[in-house]
Amino acid sequence: MKVLVAVKRVIDYNVKVRVKPDNTGVDLANVKMAMNPFCEIAVEEAVRLKEKGVASEIVVVSIGPKACQEQIRTALALGADRGIHIESDEEVQSLEAAKLLKAVVEKEEPKLVILGKQSIDSDNNQTGQMLAALTGMAQGTFASEVVVDGEKVNVTREVDGGLMTVSLNLPAVVTTDLRLNEPRYASLPNIMKAKKKPLDVMSAADLGVEIKPRLTTLKVEAPAARQAGVKVADVAELVDKLKNEAKVI
Repeated sequence: MKVLVAVKRVIDYNVKVRVKPDNTGVDLANVKMAMNPFCEIAVEEAVRLKEKGVASEIVVVSIGPKACQEQIRTALALGADRGIHIESDEEVQSLEAAKLLKAVVEKEEPKLVILGKQSIDSDNNQTGQMLAALTGMAQGTFASEVVVDGEKVNVTREVDGGLMTVSLNLPAVVTTDLRLNEPRYASLPNIMKAKKKPLDVMSAADLGVEIKPRLTTLKVEAPAARQAGVKVADVAELVDKLKNEAKVI
């Protein structure tokens, strides 16, 4: 079974994000970039499926500038077999990403597509659902457990009320939640081997997709600084401040 995994290049989650002085976006100059944490979980799940003998090949795809190849190589070092880079210096929003992935799905014909449920930069949580809709494939989102059983995949989903298990016919799209697994670290020998693994580069035009953003960012602002807390002498003073100052009761 072939598994396709989509990964995204984002600002490292340990880095404090800075807003550009003109408020047009986030400052990416000299900022450490990394693979989106949810995408790391998706890669790990695909590798575990291969280790179990369920998956026969793992193909990793990423959309973005040439620097995205760094994240593809990281996924190859973690256990993926082959990489696809859809190179674009333009902003790629959720729908365009889903259309590009649809074209890759039609070309590669995977049985299972695994994506992170969302990226930590835009936090849209849209691409997986859009891809499933465009391809007509079954979808299991927010997965905390994935079990492939013949021509079906059972996905345990994290929902507001607890856990829900859905049985999907393959091919299917699965998006990963935090509790699905704990990603491994790439070993030095595997990092060296990843440099020799195949990585195909193509453009959106090669896939017949036009990148045309439908949303425009008007302004980006850093969150307001939190004010320092205060100590109160007793419950009466606390209630008074909540009622007259905070006006929450």
